[in-house]
Amino acid sequence: MTPNNHFDVIVIGSGPGGEGAAMGLAKAGKNVAIIEKENSVGGGCTHWGTIPSKALRHAVSRFIEFNNNPLFCKNRSSLHASFSDILGHAKSVIDKQTRLRQGFYDRNDCSLIFGSAKFVDANTIAVQDIEGGIEHYSADKFVIATGSRPYRPKDVDFNHPRVYDSDSILSLNHDPRHIIIYGAGVIGCEYASIFRGLGVKTDLINTRDRLLSFLDNEISDALSYHFWNSGIIIRNDETYESVEAKDDGVILNLKSGKKMKADCLLFANGRTGNTDQLNLSAVGIEADARGQLHVNQNYQTGAEHIYAVGDVIGYPSLASAAYDQGRFVAQAIAFGQASSQLIEDIPTGIYTIPEISSVGKTEQELTAAKIPYEVGRSSFKHLARAQIAGKDVGSLKILFHRDTKQILGIHCFGERAAEIIHIGQAIMEQKGKANTIEYFVNTTFNYPTMAEAYRVAALNGLNRLF
Repeated sequence: MTPNNHFDVIVIGSGPGGEGAAMGLAKAGKNVAIIEKENSVGGGCTHWGTIPSKALRHAVSRFIEFNNNPLFCKNRSSLHASFSDILGHAKSVIDKQTRLRQGFYDRNDCSLIFGSAKFVDANTIAVQDIEGGIEHYSADKFVIATGSRPYRPKDVDFNHPRVYDSDSILSLNHDPRHIIIYGAGVIGCEYASIFRGLGVKTDLINTRDRLLSFLDNEISDALSYHFWNSGIIIRNDETYESVEAKDDGVILNLKSGKKMKADCLLFANGRTGNTDQLNLSAVGIEADARGQLHVNQNYQTGAEHIYAVGDVIGYPSLASAAYDQGRFVAQAIAFGQASSQLIEDIPTGIYTIPEISSVGKTEQELTAAKIPYEVGRSSFKHLARAQIAGKDVGSLKILFHRDTKQILGIHCFGERAAEIIHIGQAIMEQKGKANTIEYFVNTTFNYPTMAEAYRVAALNGLNRLF
């Protein structure tokens, strides 16, 4: 092993978790290498997940906005686009993000090594490049930030040109008239919005009894209604028996006896941690059945010099949280322990059409805990800014304690929900009496704005008290 091949820390994976760790370690003066198995940085978040799906969703929502605005389509036909048409927009965003992230590593003098890593012993990894060459590197400590990939059951032929997962769907080169999406989690619901927004007949198969059951029930019901209203067929409590992929489409056989046929299938039911190629047995670590690693409060695995962050450790499996975990693990390595940890109330952003965001407790959680709460609501259709923008679908709901008026949860459905939520989150995170619903009544909002929904909802809630 040459001295040039030894580092203080080697980070495996350049997604948000790996990036956060590498940047934090570099700024702390550590000699850092980052291993990336693809030919550019950014990880699944940039190339197959968060960035492309949100770029696609934005393009589709703008088409819908144009076609629904009487000012634009009064004297002309509506705009149309296919999935392959809007992929170009997503790819341009990916390229911009990749160049941006590459610059971070360059400016912070991180050694960037492209290839697939596997452990040889406790302090050594072998990295195989795209041409098959193998180079060995050593480090005092390691951070595993290899992310996750779509779950692929063995009885589904993902090599068939009509069968896709949420990664390979970005290579879709034909324009289906009808798609079946199996799995109605966040990814499945987002892609259902995208394809239906493009005019594709969409069947959404949900293995549970309601859409996104972790959401507040009213928000979940609102999404179900708007999906139904847009023409998406939702089938709840269904599980597949088999998938028949043919030249002209796919037949999905359900255990309930139903049969469905479409031009293609998007299988979006679960994800698996990317740990199977790391040869973890060489360092005495074992992943669980979902490929995930168990870590302690400092993100250490069973081997104390090996840490893990991001999707590979499971919940919350969010790009935003992974970046924070990376920063915390850098603190743990550089200074002995992390100086902070993930906030308790992590906001959720779901980029369906309409958009959803929430933070804190749901009504069903508060009811089960017997916490005396009240509800303040604001409908977007009553806000001047929403009327101006023609965005009257949606609402904001604030849950607060009847006695202390402390904010317990905020749930938003509609345009820019994932942005609006942070106003409420900022107040929720305050200590003492600063995090009460009365803040929204006693402050002055710009008018007209979507943020004004907080003032309306707060007044509505306080008027319910007696």
